[in-house]
Amino acid sequence: MAITSANQLELLQTAEAVAREKMIDPGLVVEAMEESLARAAKSRYGAEMDIRVSIDRKTGKATFTRVRTVADPEEIENYQAEFTPDQAKPYFEKPKVGARWVREGQTVESFDGMPQIGDRFEEEVPPVEMGRIAAQSAKQVILQKVREAERDRQYEEFKDRAGTIINGVVKREEYGNVIVDVGAGEAILRRNEKIGRESYRPNDRIRVYIKDVRREQRGPQIFLSRTAPEFMAELFKMEVPEIYDGIIEIKAVARDPGSRAKIAVISYDSSIDPVGACVGMRGSRVQAVVNELQGEKIDIIPWNEDQPTFLVNALQPAEVTKVVLDEEAGKIEVVVPEEQLSLAIGRRGQNVRLASQLTGLDIDIMTEEQESARRQAEFEERTKLFMDTLDLDEFFAQLLVAEGFTNLEEVAYVELDELLVIDGVDEDTANELQARARDVLEAQNKAALDNARALGVEDSLIEFEGLTPQMIEALAKDDVKTLEDFATCADWELAGGWTTVDGERVKDDGTLEPFGVTLEEAQDLIMTARIMLGWVDPADLEAAEEADEDGEEAQEVEA
Repeated sequence: MAITSANQLELLQTAEAVAREKMIDPGLVVEAMEESLARAAKSRYGAEMDIRVSIDRKTGKATFTRVRTVADPEEIENYQAEFTPDQAKPYFEKPKVGARWVREGQTVESFDGMPQIGDRFEEEVPPVEMGRIAAQSAKQVILQKVREAERDRQYEEFKDRAGTIINGVVKREEYGNVIVDVGAGEAILRRNEKIGRESYRPNDRIRVYIKDVRREQRGPQIFLSRTAPEFMAELFKMEVPEIYDGIIEIKAVARDPGSRAKIAVISYDSSIDPVGACVGMRGSRVQAVVNELQGEKIDIIPWNEDQPTFLVNALQPAEVTKVVLDEEAGKIEVVVPEEQLSLAIGRRGQNVRLASQLTGLDIDIMTEEQESARRQAEFEERTKLFMDTLDLDEFFAQLLVAEGFTNLEEVAYVELDELLVIDGVDEDTANELQARARDVLEAQNKAALDNARALGVEDSLIEFEGLTPQMIEALAKDDVKTLEDFATCADWELAGGWTTVDGERVKDDGTLEPFGVTLEEAQDLIMTARIMLGWVDPADLEAAEEADEDGEEAQEVEA
């Protein structure tokens, strides 16, 4: 193919047609043509030459230009595209007809002096005759550029639509994954993102949630979902005007796709019932969502900032007798009547699992009988502790437990008046009780320190303020024997914590957790040890804390 006047306009017409078909900028197609023609010209004039092609956007005329750049003699690598100032001087003094010099993007008008490094000498060269192979190569370049432009356009169109619902048309199914035509490209609904066993045929219309849009090597990948909790939230936003307007807010959603779901809502207008607004007249609003989700049953629950109250709501329709919350562990115990146990747990644990997802807490459900048995066991265990260590009879030990004493430290160091309120306890008896408790504790402390030293614990750790002998013994058994060892510990290694594995929260036991050490206390102890060792400068620590406080204040002001 020769670039002649006969086919110059065809270039622009082709560019326009391709751009319309692919919905991209015609300029991008012309740029692709320029690059393909330049590549064909290099195959004719030499691959090392810097050949550039410019197509006039009005006439379609293609101009072929050879470019040579003035470079430092010691840095020249390609003598076909670069030359030294001395080599360039003759061209600079007497420019050829049809050639020009360019300096910093501007055509050089005056030719006094020497060419400078970075100057470009551009001269027009004859157009090339494209052979079959060159034409095929040019076509591949154009197609590649068009594909890249199309991918960029598609990514730009969908990147801001992640988190929204879109309607599409099913194109085909591949290995259980559904390929969906979303208008400006294809998206994928993976097998595990479909509800239950739902299946689709080509040309079926489908409503899906855009879960993620990623730019990948083979083009933008649009990932869809029908099982995401956000899909249900967006469906309610479409059906309930109050949610769309922000009067009602969806605070949490938990789903067992295709089976059951729980959604927590709150109203910022006291005159509007959030649950009633989501249900709609005769259930019309919630039924529209249920129909879209293949009959998934939906419990709409009023949100409450008080976690125990919210949990009681979340466990509906089961009735709850008592709730015991352990905020630090993110765990909660729920007591229900015996006849309500199966309802609270739900089929295959579904009800309690969804309630756990909704509240973000681990939930232990027990009957009133089970709780009573556990409390009785704890009562007997503490009674035996006081009987064995303080040499008390069973009745007296039970009195201590009934008054709320749980360990020897409480007996040994409590205010005397708190012992005197116990029936039959006078001042002498109270003093004797405290003396016995302190003697036992001292003996236990001495035994713990002896064991710790036998395990190789150094004095630097023993003398560290904030650790009891029993704590030091526990650390020694965990191979923490020096202050340096202690300073390298993580807070959760000492206080314990929770991690999520395969969607389930798993408990990590802490070395000092049995002694009631919290995560904050563990952080303070570790930081104190690091300061004592000189690993952390207290001034830097104060500066960091002040910066955090300033950041929090700034956020409050913005809010």
